[in-house]
Amino acid sequence: MTRINVLLGNLFLPVIWMALTGEFSPVNFAVGFLISSLCLWLVKSPEKITFFVYISRLMKAIRFLCFFIYEVLAANIRVAWEVLTPRHHMRPAIIAIPLDNLSDFEITTLANVITLTPGTLSLDVSPDKDTLYVHAMWIEDPDAFRKEIKIRYEQRVKEVFK
Repeated sequence: MTRINVLLGNLFLPVIWMALTGEFSPVNFAVGFLISSLCLWLVKSPEKITFFVYISRLMKAIRFLCFFIYEVLAANIRVAWEVLTPRHHMRPAIIAIPLDNLSDFEITTLANVITLTPGTLSLDVSPDKDTLYVHAMWIEDPDAFRKEIKIRYEQRVKEVFK
C-alpha cells in the first residue's frame, strides 16, 4: 500500500465512520481514525493493495466477527443449559490441536477466540508453535473436535489475516 493510499484511507474512512454514526465531532473523527488505522493495519501487505482488496479483507474481518459473536452466543446457551439442568452431560478433556504455519499474531488471535468462547479454554502453545492445547467441556470424539477447531476457527483466522 503506498503512503498516499494510507493517508487517503485514514482521512476518508473516519468521514464514513462519522456519517454512519451520525455524529460529526472531533472526538468521533478520532475514533474513526483509530478504527480505520486498525483496519488498514490488518490489511497491510508488501504489494500494492487496491481499494477493492481493502474492502474484501474488511468484509472477511466483519464476517469473522459475526461468526465469533454467533459462536459466543451459542456456547453461552449451551453452558447455561448445562448449569440449569439437573443432569450433567459434560465430558471434559484436554486436546492437542496441530497448527498450520500460523504467525504469532494468528496464534494469539486463535487462542483468544477459543478462550472467549464459553466451554473452551486455550491452555498453552508448544515451544515450536506447532500445537495448541485446548480444554473443552464437551468432548465426544477428540478427532472431531480437532477437525472442528481447525475448520471453524483456524481456517477463518487464516482467511482474515492472509
